[in-house]
Amino acid sequence: MFKELDPLLHSQLRLAVVSLLLSVEEADFVFIREKTGATAGNLSVQIEKLSEAGYINVRKFIDGKKPRTVCKITKTGIEAFDKYVKALQDYIKK
Repeated sequence: MFKELDPLLHSQLRLAVVSLLLSVEEADFVFIREKTGATAGNLSVQIEKLSEAGYINVRKFIDGKKPRTVCKITKTGIEAFDKYVKALQDYIKK
């Protein structure tokens, strides 16, 4: 039987964000937008969904005169990603 894939991570952009955050300690919004090629509006929505699920932590602050948004993956996010990858591997093996 096939395991259910996490619908939150099955979105291409959300999967890209989580994958990117796995490889860095934290990343700011501009960096994530540049690496994923997403529009600012779409990325904002997807980051909010990941944050609401507890997969990432989001910090918003003013740096000098510029607002910044910094994201960091959580333990929950890492576990969800690992589970998602294992489920995909099961699909490939069958």
